[in-house]
Amino acid sequence: MYKISELAAKVGLSRTALLYYEKLELISGQRLENGYRVYSDKDLQRLRLIQHLLAGGLTLKECKVCLEAKIDRQLLQNRLNTLEQEIAQKQQSRDLLAAILGEGDLKPWHEELNELAPDAHLDWLIKQGFNEKEALRLKWLSKNMNEHDEYMADFMKVFETLEYWGPGSDSDTKKALSLIPTKLNNILELGCGKGLATLVLAEHSEATITAVDNEQSALDSLTDRFEQIGLSKQLKTVNGSMTDLPVDKASFDIIWSEGSAYIMGVERALASWKPYLRGQGYIVLSDMVWRTDTPSEEAIALWTQEYPDIQSIATRVEQMQKAGYQVIEHFPQSEQAWLNYYGPLAQRIKEVEAEMPESAALNDIKHEVDICTRFANEFGYHLFILAKNS
Repeated sequence: MYKISELAAKVGLSRTALLYYEKLELISGQRLENGYRVYSDKDLQRLRLIQHLLAGGLTLKECKVCLEAKIDRQLLQNRLNTLEQEIAQKQQSRDLLAAILGEGDLKPWHEELNELAPDAHLDWLIKQGFNEKEALRLKWLSKNMNEHDEYMADFMKVFETLEYWGPGSDSDTKKALSLIPTKLNNILELGCGKGLATLVLAEHSEATITAVDNEQSALDSLTDRFEQIGLSKQLKTVNGSMTDLPVDKASFDIIWSEGSAYIMGVERALASWKPYLRGQGYIVLSDMVWRTDTPSEEAIALWTQEYPDIQSIATRVEQMQKAGYQVIEHFPQSEQAWLNYYGPLAQRIKEVEAEMPESAALNDIKHEVDICTRFANEFGYHLFILAKNS
């Protein structure tokens, strides 16, 4: 016979736990004349059997059922199913923590966060020590906190010699500019890159252009280009972020953004940029849209990863109207604009792939070129000319 303290020591449980077991009638003590409760060897063995059942994931009440009758196989199957779900969830947790520590693939996690909580995702990346420029690049390009620097070095190596850093053409820019009904004196261009559109705006207007980009090498290239052709007086370059513009509000006749509004999200961009327009003011932006209601699985897979907010033209127009703009005109970017970008990019891939066989950046670029070449009729950039409602 064992006193409750002795029994507790043998099975590694507290006195309180044993009293609870007794309340559930899992064990049954006897009270002696001196008031002490004592337990038999049968109770000891029963407790050890219970501990083994608990190790299988059963609850105390489920253990009681198994002890008092023939095993309920459905009960055990249900518990097994629950355990398998819990194991899968814990494995996901383990994989995520390992990936954050550099021992796994973080890309799916970043992609999911970018779709479900894009602003919180960006803020979190900045808190991890990335400046906004690198946080945005990580969010849209590398999607890997631990290999970001290597990824971006490879990415820039591919693009450094290319004229176009995105689909575009002089004719599309001129067409959009021709649809603005008033003379322009001050243009704010966001995400100007190397300034191909900037040059068209300068050559076909007398406006002063404030060109904003967060890549200084692109701004340097733009500055050199304007100096060579004698248009420097029309240009002011600003190394900054479109999410926190370092320019005066109510200062521009028009905001021009070809292929860059997606960085902060079209709806957010429309709201954030409006205060920088004076008077009625205009916005010209291009955005990737679906051109079919039934895109292929490969196209859906690409843009689910690369641009989760891709929409139909009708949806974008509706969003623009709700944001307080009149859609003056919109039209699809030309096939030439597509070829200006993807043709040289495909050739550049051939030039560098032998020296970059393991590059994650190059593999991602190759995949995009492949999908955008084979399914170019299903999606593409669309230009929208908007006037701010007074």
